[in-house]
Amino acid sequence: MEFWQGFEPAPDAPPHRDSAALPMPDGSALRLPLRDYGGVAVTGLIVNQASFAVLRRLACWMAEAARPLGAEVVCGLPTLGHALAPLVAEALGHPNWVAAGYSRKRWYEEALSVPVSSSTTPGERRMWLDPRILGRLAGRRVLLVDDVISTGSSALAGMALLERAGIVPVGLCVAMAQGDRWVPAWPAAVPVCACFAAPLLRPAPGGWAPDPATRPAVLLPDGAA
Repeated sequence: MEFWQGFEPAPDAPPHRDSAALPMPDGSALRLPLRDYGGVAVTGLIVNQASFAVLRRLACWMAEAARPLGAEVVCGLPTLGHALAPLVAEALGHPNWVAAGYSRKRWYEEALSVPVSSSTTPGERRMWLDPRILGRLAGRRVLLVDDVISTGSSALAGMALLERAGIVPVGLCVAMAQGDRWVPAWPAAVPVCACFAAPLLRPAPGGWAPDPATRPAVLLPDGAA
């Protein structure tokens, strides 16, 4: 089975076995593979392997979710956030976007970097901002964009990186908000919006079912439905 290549007419119901079709904003569904982490499973979304049609629709839904935040520039987080950030920026009517990265160029400065780790990538590395693009960020409403928020470690590193540039983002926009493990450490002043949410899954007769102790969470701007 090929994942992330198209949408299905409707989501499916648990128990799930090797995959789950999760609901999208228009009532369709995107089928995602399950990853067994030992006692808990999550749905996987690898956007740089998705079809162009799926990417475009995810980015449009993300842009609509983020539009109330009034962002003036998008900063995409590496690496999978880079597949979505330019499309979200374009959908918001921006002429360009800013890319944080894991690769250090010769002219980069240590002061514009932070350590980062994630739930899907073992080990620690550094995230960098190019000092030559700081003019695009200064004094502007910056929206962080990533593919998924799961534990929140990558997104929090992105916020720390922007803080080194003197920027507090107006929000974070992701394609998928996965469970609620990220919520306790997340600053309440920074809204999180997503085009869809995914539960954590626990073993159940016949496969996997949403964990009743957790639920998908999205922190919307005040007044947003």
